[in-house]
Amino acid sequence: MSQLQGYSQFKHFNVSSPSEFVAHVEINRPKKLNAFFEEMWVEVGQIFDKLSYDPDVRAIVLTGAGDRAFTAGLDVQAASESGLTSTSGTDGARRATSQRRHVLEFQECITKIEKCEKPTIAVLHGISFGLAIDMSSCCDIRICSKDVKLSVKEVDIGLAADIGTLSRLPKIVGSLSWVKELALSARIFGAEEALAFGFVSQVHDSKAQSVDAALKIAALIATKSPVAVQGTKELINHARDNTVADSLKYTAVWNSAMLQSDDVKSALLSGLQKTKPKFAKL
Repeated sequence: MSQLQGYSQFKHFNVSSPSEFVAHVEINRPKKLNAFFEEMWVEVGQIFDKLSYDPDVRAIVLTGAGDRAFTAGLDVQAASESGLTSTSGTDGARRATSQRRHVLEFQECITKIEKCEKPTIAVLHGISFGLAIDMSSCCDIRICSKDVKLSVKEVDIGLAADIGTLSRLPKIVGSLSWVKELALSARIFGAEEALAFGFVSQVHDSKAQSVDAALKIAALIATKSPVAVQGTKELINHARDNTVADSLKYTAVWNSAMLQSDDVKSALLSGLQKTKPKFAKL
């Protein structure tokens, strides 16, 4: 596994390239259970912005360092010390305006994962609370290990989840009742339940096996046409948020441009000739 060029400036994440066209982003604060403070969520937005346009990346795996946690969520102590919860000073409207701007900035940084043009695969293990659900809900594929402990934790710290879980989770799984039960109770649930309700697509015995499975999926995706892969992600996400009729129209417009790619010819010829196609960087 080699360091991915151009990402060494990030302090709280390891960004490497385990195989051709695959990036591995590892949250790297294991002594604090990979809990996030402001500098970290700013960094994650910058990383996924950069990966989105990196021609040497076609698929991304997101993991947490250490054996204990993907992430325990927000570092509550750091948040309290930053003054985020302060009620002193200016009047209520001005405090609310400041806090709203802060939340919107936080949301946008995490949303960068979803907006990334490249497919993203989250590997959840150990403690995966709060922000873990926000971040993994932004990913295209979710895999977990049997030891995972998941929770929409925010009501336990006195607030409604506000970084994306309440907006995305109901669109990922098939039961609004289950989503409300989790969000209202903050109860911990495990791998078997996450698989049964469709939050994850695979469960493996250990973190190592889960990461290995994710890297294999990413490597397979990376062999496909980047034009086709990025278009597929875009069109699925558009379909999620729009009507069937609107999505069909959008698909027609999208492919009227993208079918001009040389990748279509390369893929068709490789099938006929039984060779492995090579696709230009995008």
